[in-house]
Amino acid sequence: MPIHSHPATGRTEVTPEREPSPPRRRRGLPWWVKLPAALAVIVVLLLLGTRLSLLPGLDDVFGEETHDRSGPALLKSIQDMSRYEAASGNFQVVVDLEKDAKFLPDAVRGTRTLYVGAGTVGAYVDLGRADGKSVTVNKDRTVATIRLPHAELGKPALDADRSYAVSKQRGLLDRLGDFFSDNPADERAVHRLAAQHIGKAAEESELATRAEKNTTSMLQGLLHSLGFERVTVTYGTR
Repeated sequence: MPIHSHPATGRTEVTPEREPSPPRRRRGLPWWVKLPAALAVIVVLLLLGTRLSLLPGLDDVFGEETHDRSGPALLKSIQDMSRYEAASGNFQVVVDLEKDAKFLPDAVRGTRTLYVGAGTVGAYVDLGRADGKSVTVNKDRTVATIRLPHAELGKPALDADRSYAVSKQRGLLDRLGDFFSDNPADERAVHRLAAQHIGKAAEESELATRAEKNTTSMLQGLLHSLGFERVTVTYGTR
């Protein structure tokens, strides 16, 4: 303590020392800021625990639910068919589609999709194109000759259950575009390419020939059951 003396009075005074003031406490964040952050941390920890199978009981809480709110299917039209579907071929193709941008590396702009497309192609004979001159029968109704157009191939139909994307590589700009797009990672291009390859493979196969053989067997069996002894079926354009 400091001691002060007064020469005039001869009195001595003792002045007590002032205690140092406590340091000011730093004001923390308000509760209305801490609460959302704490909730966000809890949700992230719960999701990570569920994803890593650390909290298997939460799968039912954060599990996905599927709701089908589609409207009823409407019948637009009915078309009579005179085709005899005589054969069907199953095909599979691996599509490797790559799109590059000029003057930009693939890491910035570019896509490459590896897609396995599986589908079927039907082969048919259009019996409706046969007229009265296409069938000749002898007087005894024991011999019949039928002339039909060549078999044709239908459009390739991709099977969604057996078709899948193996890998997708996209540049940074393409990823950003997918993020802001209503239809990210559009696969229509690979679908069309897979259908084109399957259609070409069907044309190079013996599918149409098999369809004509099956049609011949069907007609011969039908006419033999009606009493015809010899049935000849030929194919050619009219």
